[in-house]
Amino acid sequence: MGKLQDKVALVTGSGRGIGRAIALKLASEGARVVVNDLDPEPGDAVAAEIKAMGSDAIAVNGSVSEPGFADRFVGAAVEKFRGLDIIVNNAGYTWDSTIQKMTDEQFQAMLDVHLVAPFRILRAAAEPIRIFAKKEAEAGQEVFRKVVNISSIAGLYGNAGQASYSSAKASLVGLTRTLCKEWGRYKVNVNCVAFGLINTRLTQPIEAQQKTIDVAGRDIKVGVQPQLLDAMARMIPLGRGGTPEEAADAVYLFCSPESNYVSGQVLVCGGGLIL
Repeated sequence: MGKLQDKVALVTGSGRGIGRAIALKLASEGARVVVNDLDPEPGDAVAAEIKAMGSDAIAVNGSVSEPGFADRFVGAAVEKFRGLDIIVNNAGYTWDSTIQKMTDEQFQAMLDVHLVAPFRILRAAAEPIRIFAKKEAEAGQEVFRKVVNISSIAGLYGNAGQASYSSAKASLVGLTRTLCKEWGRYKVNVNCVAFGLINTRLTQPIEAQQKTIDVAGRDIKVGVQPQLLDAMARMIPLGRGGTPEEAADAVYLFCSPESNYVSGQVLVCGGGLIL
């Protein structure tokens, strides 16, 4: 029996990288997981991987920024698993430019995926959570639920070339602390994890030809210049970037029963990096 046995967890952007590691970590503790990825193949693959572990999962794929996604995502959890215990707002990507080169489309895209999408998902979850909490209170039960929003050290300290991303991630901290106050009466712990350098496909070293990912028909460049990665690693007291599994462990801290009296907090998972 894991610490999250039979809990229902929703994790956006969980077909790859950090999100996949989070979904697998929660499933390893007994949670049933609603997986999501922009593309169906990785989302379906993670759901199958969780089932092979002996837990249960479904995939609700598609862009978290699409109108109607939030209701579809939350609704699938309630319909399939008859519960809603953990929400991890993880989906996202970066689309960088210095401010004089940044377009309105770039700025809005970062707000949409990193701030508006989590807002919509949490809004969609509000009524089911209220109903579950009311029934539990009437039965004399104290059941805690968990929300973990994923921010970044860029949202806490800023980062050159990331005005849009940093603004969205900073705003997510404000949303976290507001919902901590609104949802405390429902026994919901609302916290935030801000990642430093985590080694994923989005932070891979740029080689001779820079790689791109397709997001809603846009080719978005990914990767970091090797010399910048080396400089960042030297700034990290632990001496290296983190793994997706280490990032998932930080999120799990806020999903576990040990965090039942912790809410409205921001945990930096960055190997000691403080800018």
